[in-house]
Amino acid sequence: MRTDILILAAVAALGLAGCGRHPFEPASRADSPPTRCLPARPPPLPAPSTGGMALIEGGTFAMGAKPMRREEGPERATRVGSFWIDRTDVTNADFARFVKATGYVTLAERPLDPKAYPGLSGDQLKPSAIVFVGSSEPPGTDPGQWWRVVPGADWRHPQGPGSTIDGKDDLPVVQVAWQDAAAYARWLGRDLPTEAEWEYAARGGKLGARFVWGDQANVWQGVFPSIDTGADGFRMQASPVGCFPANGYGLYDMAGDVWQWTRDWYRPNLAPDASPEGPPEPMAVDPGDPGQRQHVIKGGSFLCSPNYCYRYRPAAREAGPPDTGENHIGFRTVLRVGGLKGWGDTPNL
Repeated sequence: MRTDILILAAVAALGLAGCGRHPFEPASRADSPPTRCLPARPPPLPAPSTGGMALIEGGTFAMGAKPMRREEGPERATRVGSFWIDRTDVTNADFARFVKATGYVTLAERPLDPKAYPGLSGDQLKPSAIVFVGSSEPPGTDPGQWWRVVPGADWRHPQGPGSTIDGKDDLPVVQVAWQDAAAYARWLGRDLPTEAEWEYAARGGKLGARFVWGDQANVWQGVFPSIDTGADGFRMQASPVGCFPANGYGLYDMAGDVWQWTRDWYRPNLAPDASPEGPPEPMAVDPGDPGQRQHVIKGGSFLCSPNYCYRYRPAAREAGPPDTGENHIGFRTVLRVGGLKGWGDTPNL
């Protein structure tokens, strides 16, 4: 297995804070979850094509929240320019086309560099990723209760070597690290959204609302991490893109289903005078894992529950582990009106 630091980073992506009232009413139970919820989607094409994307007109909004979580504030007036954003998360089929065209190998499919992990050797350096396995025990302080580092887990095998994405083209691709998501975006001449862009888009035009996705989303119903009733139709698993109503901008799954990578580096709290593009890399820090600089993830996932997580709000934010995949983190891309900028300082692409 990898180091404890990586497992702790995984649980940080869920958040350890308690939750308030669950905002979503359960949908009807599905005995056989669907593998497709939207009509066949045309494959994404390189910029300047905007097929499958929604145009978000720029504007100024109150980014962050008060007093929900300390790291989500203070609220600040933030302006974003106009941009296009994917209506859905990037799917398995989308990512497969990228891999076929480029031969790209994700981080989870690569062995660890022994120079970067001097305390590991042998099997510990083999390709692996983090997988949610559940637990019969109530949430505690040990993330090893419900997470495992699984050798052979990757985007084609999200739960490990015995799993597959065959017949699951429309599910969001997972087990992709930040670097993998950035490589896909760059292949299309696009970018990952900044945290400000993502939050502005997630609000769906209802800039003062705490919850903006209607009354349904793929989240955990029951007591995490032991019982998910699957009342929304999906038990302990991601749903195909577009199974729940879109927000006011026509964007699907901006709450729950899978967390989504943003371009921004993570540090607690929003600096009142910070750039709308987030802090520079040298200022990135996660107090829960100070040895690694991490990126912001947004939106929560199918593992967010009322008794454990409260991260399916636009203002909610967490740090995502930069060097590994997880089976509840995906992404979507943006194309800014006026063109791409800033990729020159993006590391490791």
